[in-house]
Amino acid sequence: MSRFDGRAADPGSYRDRRSEGAFGGGSRAFAAPSKGDASAAAELDGLPRFEKNFYVESPAVAGMTEDEVEAYRRRREITVEGRDVPKPVRDFRDVGFPEYVLQEITKAGFVEPTPIQSQGWPMALRGRDLIGIAETGSGKTLAYLLPAIVHVNAQPILAPGDGPIVLVLAPTRELAVQIQQEATKFGASSKIKSTCIYGGVPKGPQVRDLQKGVEIVIATPGRLIDMIESHHTNLRRVTYLVLDEADRMLDMGFEPQIKKIVSQIRPDRQTLYWSATWPKEVEQLARNFLFDPYKVTIGSEELKANHAIAQHVEILSESQKYNKLVNLLEDIMDGSRILIFMDTKKGCDHITRQLRMDGWPALSIHGDKSQAERDWVLSEFKSGKSPIMTATDVAARGLDVKDVKYVINYDFPGSLEDYVHRIGRTGRAGAKGTAYTFFTAANARFAKELINILEEARQKVSSELAAMGRGAPPPSSGYRDRYRGYGAGRQWS
Repeated sequence: MSRFDGRAADPGSYRDRRSEGAFGGGSRAFAAPSKGDASAAAELDGLPRFEKNFYVESPAVAGMTEDEVEAYRRRREITVEGRDVPKPVRDFRDVGFPEYVLQEITKAGFVEPTPIQSQGWPMALRGRDLIGIAETGSGKTLAYLLPAIVHVNAQPILAPGDGPIVLVLAPTRELAVQIQQEATKFGASSKIKSTCIYGGVPKGPQVRDLQKGVEIVIATPGRLIDMIESHHTNLRRVTYLVLDEADRMLDMGFEPQIKKIVSQIRPDRQTLYWSATWPKEVEQLARNFLFDPYKVTIGSEELKANHAIAQHVEILSESQKYNKLVNLLEDIMDGSRILIFMDTKKGCDHITRQLRMDGWPALSIHGDKSQAERDWVLSEFKSGKSPIMTATDVAARGLDVKDVKYVINYDFPGSLEDYVHRIGRTGRAGAKGTAYTFFTAANARFAKELINILEEARQKVSSELAAMGRGAPPPSSGYRDRYRGYGAGRQWS
């Protein structure tokens, strides 16, 4: 039996166990002499020790030579930074997960760890802070959730009035709900309770969950602060903190809320910080919250698209967009799921109405919809009853819908990061996908960076887009008129 299987029923029983540092191991031992000023010690005064270093290297992993480790990391595009980085694991049984977790992994049909899991699991199980840079769809949710389950099972059980042990912050309701579904699936066998805290729905059920006591809380920042200020929960027991899609949270203006939340969590916590991109703002936030972290990057930190996605970019005018969309749908509509991105909620509703009037099975999702309506739209889309869904960027990240075959950028997004994440809704879990993008003169400032992304993914760049990338003026109206009859035999290049 794994040593992680038993929950400690005696709240004092874990305090005699020791790890590397003064407060439960790892290198965030704020009371240790290396960190050791009086103010840091005062921050931990009265807080119980906790255990967070659980990793025992298996014989198979220990037997890997440095050359084998380097070859494996090269093959899976894993780059690591930090002190005393553990070797990657190549098999689920090498991680040391409890048997009940391994059974859930087998049931889910996973064959081998994804690159972020292969390197991220031993890092997270060591109890050290961790920065993970990986694109959406890379398996990062389980990269932090399974170590979280191990972490919870080693802590004393919750007492009345206790808040959660694990806190996961996410930018959107949709992502938070999907994380909780995974937490429920993998935590059920050890009776770990979780709840999802987000706005747009009545507080009552969420308050009841918090008052009953849950080990894992997945939350959007605004609603969590509301719950804390209303004294429905507290963060005194949080020892495992996850910031998922940190870049997206910064894009959405959540930095003040994140700082407010983190300021209420004990400083010797373990923090896992996940992002798909690594701009300076994301790096700066990480410096504020993490101490001596590992860093693992899958692929390159440079922005790039999933190579399994065929990308097509069409230069056109704003007035041509709707006809082009209809003609494209006529070409590709085969019952597969099609996700269409718009810039605005108003545009989303307008195009959806127009599509439905023209006989297309389309529904829309955006931030002004009630949570019940959003859930219903997602359900209809996932089931295939309504295979066309229009969306604003609220759905661009974290939306885990299997078998989205096509993504259409009706409006080009406000950043190349969002472009990469939008098209990343297709081509997931090893499948192929196709993305179509409408690109107008108003988007010309993005041409050069878009070309870089296309070329890196070995995609064709049209002569018109290449000209815009060199700073040439957009195509003339004569060019537009030549293609006004798009769809009558017109092929995407």
